[in-house]
Amino acid sequence: MNSLNSEAFVLFGQHILWSDMIGNILGLIGLALGWRRNLWSWPVQFASGLILFGAFYGHLTGSAGKQAVVMVVALYGWWQWNRNKGAAGDGHIAPRFATWRERGAMIGAAAVGTVAVALLFKAYPSLSWDPWPDAYIFVGTVVAMYAQARGMVEFWFAWLLVDLVGVPLNFANGYAFSGFVYVIYGALVLWGMRDWWLRSRDGARPVLEGAPA
Repeated sequence: MNSLNSEAFVLFGQHILWSDMIGNILGLIGLALGWRRNLWSWPVQFASGLILFGAFYGHLTGSAGKQAVVMVVALYGWWQWNRNKGAAGDGHIAPRFATWRERGAMIGAAAVGTVAVALLFKAYPSLSWDPWPDAYIFVGTVVAMYAQARGMVEFWFAWLLVDLVGVPLNFANGYAFSGFVYVIYGALVLWGMRDWWLRSRDGARPVLEGAPA
């Protein structure tokens, strides 16, 4: 893992680490596979979390902890999508909008979780350089991945909200490649959101009796 934490190149005055680059490229691929509702999205996200865990461990313990949680949620997502991969009739999961109860639960969990994690980071400063935004990204990532595991269109909205803070935070902490990748995440999220939104509407349309399926 030491070789992965070595410098790959310098971009716009920012030192790019191999681990930062590889982990975030895998994360980007995982999100693209998630857009296509491909089951391999989860192993790729797990691998991304594993590499980024190694990148952060030892000096950004809070970020390393986030990657550990990401790996756990990736295993949950793999299990969920395996259970529901035939729901859309094309061998994949069927995207849907969350119910108002589910939305309320996720918003409440995100708010409470962000406050709790931020207070933890503030109590132990070695865990994070920026407790509140780091906690926001930590909890927002977990909420987004949970919504993805459940096939909810809202997972794309959650990723957009994470991106709004993730881009400047990664640049500020010296993880330039993470910042650049978060910008690409934003564009990919918009396309993925449109695709899942349309698919969820198609899935909700009733089939008329006698009409072709």
